[in-house]
Amino acid sequence: MQKGHSKRHLLTAVLFVGLFALGGPGVARAETVKILALGASNTNGRGVSTSEAWPAQLERMLRAKGYDVTVSVNALNGDTSGGVLSRASNISAGTRVVIFDTGGDNDRKRGGSEGSINANKARIISAIRAHGAKPIVAPYQRILGPMRSGGSNYQADGHHLTAASHARIAAVLMPSVVAAIKKH
Repeated sequence: MQKGHSKRHLLTAVLFVGLFALGGPGVARAETVKILALGASNTNGRGVSTSEAWPAQLERMLRAKGYDVTVSVNALNGDTSGGVLSRASNISAGTRVVIFDTGGDNDRKRGGSEGSINANKARIISAIRAHGAKPIVAPYQRILGPMRSGGSNYQADGHHLTAASHARIAAVLMPSVVAAIKKH
């Protein structure tokens, strides 16, 4: 009887290992984490190469730390908070993190008020959450100071980030994005 019992255990073990090797129930599959960079010209990397823009740098930093991520960009040069809001309703399924820029300086250039920018920002956050993603605001001015302040943070136009500033933004975003990925 003991020989039959051992054979059953061996057969069960072989079936169990085979089931998991074939991707049976309960097997966790690693999926690429989808991150969206949503915004205006600074999100788009205006004035620097695509590889120097913060979305590409953030993707490289996350991959270097072992995260399987893709950072896609949905940004339009000159866009306003209203434009960003309209595109926030088109977030693809499975996107886990959305880092956004309101394009608020573009609103101000067109006479938009801080009240309308802030209202649109709140709506953008709500739209992102409605898609099941974590919203993160791109911290340009908090990290680099006000636009048109001179110095080496902005290009000669006083509005668009330098390559070095894009790198700083990516580095500052990294811990928030990692926390969002782990929390999800």
